Amino acid sequence: MDLHSLKPAEGSKHRKIRVGRGRASGKGKTAGRGHKGQMSRAGATHKPLFEGGQMPYYRKLPIRGFNNINRKVILPVNLDALNAFEDGTEVTIELLQERGLVNGRFDGVKILGNGNVEKKLTVKVNAFSASAKEKIEAAGGNCEVV
Repeated sequence: MDLHSLKPAEGSKHRKIRVGRGRASGKGKTAGRGHKGQMSRAGATHKPLFEGGQMPYYRKLPIRGFNNINRKVILPVNLDALNAFEDGTEVTIELLQERGLVNGRFDGVKILGNGNVEKKLTVKVNAFSASAKEKIEAAGGNCEVV
């Protein structure tokens, strides 16, 4: 393949429609804008949600609840997911991210007691449920709150 032989994909290039260039073009006279009205005028624009002076839909709807800007996003991880690690592993938040058990933006990780853990693990995360802590320690592991 050479640079001089490159061509755009079939159908990706279109000729620009030249409006207002006579009746024969099919877009003469009003140039496809119709007769009268705001959008027929030169330089005409309106806001994206403008509804022609009618009460806009977003203002008709009631506002319910509120968004807490100080909220903390705590991601849950169930105990049975920890069985993916080798015996004696130190499970940290970074390791959980590496394995894809937690992802995205979050403020902390909490281990929940759903399922059982059969391996002796040292788990270092932000929080544990009481049942999760109990099960990890029963398996001979450690729970450390970071």
